[in-house]
Amino acid sequence: MRLFDRALIREMASGSGAAFAALAAIFTVVLLVRVLGRAALGDLANDAVFPMLGFGFARFLPILLSMALFIGVFMSMSRLWRDSEAVIWMNGGLGPFDWMRPVVVFALPAATIIAFVSMVLIPWSVGKQTRFEEKLASRDQVSTLAPGVFSEDRQGQRVFFVETVSPNGEHVGNAFIQSVQQGRMGVIVAQRGNVRIMENGDRFLVLEQGNRYEGTPGVANFRVADFASYAVRLEPREVVEQVGGPRTRGLATLFANPTPENMSEWVWRVSYPISTLILCLLAVPLSYVNPRAGRSLNTVFAILIYAAYSNFVGLSQGWVARSQITAGTGIALVHGTMLLLLTLAYWRRFHRPGRS
Repeated sequence: MRLFDRALIREMASGSGAAFAALAAIFTVVLLVRVLGRAALGDLANDAVFPMLGFGFARFLPILLSMALFIGVFMSMSRLWRDSEAVIWMNGGLGPFDWMRPVVVFALPAATIIAFVSMVLIPWSVGKQTRFEEKLASRDQVSTLAPGVFSEDRQGQRVFFVETVSPNGEHVGNAFIQSVQQGRMGVIVAQRGNVRIMENGDRFLVLEQGNRYEGTPGVANFRVADFASYAVRLEPREVVEQVGGPRTRGLATLFANPTPENMSEWVWRVSYPISTLILCLLAVPLSYVNPRAGRSLNTVFAILIYAAYSNFVGLSQGWVARSQITAGTGIALVHGTMLLLLTLAYWRRFHRPGRS
């Protein structure tokens, strides 16, 4: 490998690594805010925050890797033009294929990793997430309570609030339960409580040292009762097994049952490694910096091309899912158009008459 190839690959790797770190940090913060928001509302247990964060990050990993590679190659090439190194290398005899070779050597292994992630890792991750969500749905109301948050059961008949919850979820402190039965509202306040399983398997939340208030809102006929122990039955949750969509299916399953839904999933998976290679090669002619036009013009143009390419991939996936086109036509239409644009960009930059 020549000096030019080694230096350029090293710079592209450094730029892509920095871009991936920045993109991953931004995406993690955004995803963490959403997951914590669900946990704060009581829709998600506290111990499920980090698993859901990992599942969400895995699903968007191909996008982050593809963007990081494109940014790394584009910024490295732009620096060569900005510092006039590209002109020196071209005057030294470098042609179009000399620019393409280090980019292909750098992007091809990364595209292979992206293909593995989109075709193997994501189906496995989505399947694990589906089973994890089923496990969360099977928990009783007490085990999903978050301290200091009002939580309503799935039947909408009771509202729970606890100040403290033990790590194992079996003991609570300063509990508040509101329920409506036969048009009368009942409120239970207790200092502490614990979960007990009876011999028949029923689960009860046994509250101790508390009061119960029962009556009709707006009518001053509330009844107040003190109790040393009060048991509230925890209704068992019926877990509906979630049917895995095409995102959870392996490649063999997709091709064994080539429905429009499965073929659209195949278009989505194969588009990431293909688009990564095309975008990295397209970054070479797009990185040209014209001092008269300013340094930001080519950056804006590159962002627009990346956004348009991504949207066209999504459109082709939708067309295949609606049986408007076949999977092969969708792949050839989108990526073939980008290959044509890539060819025109190289011809304009390196072979156009009057260009050196």
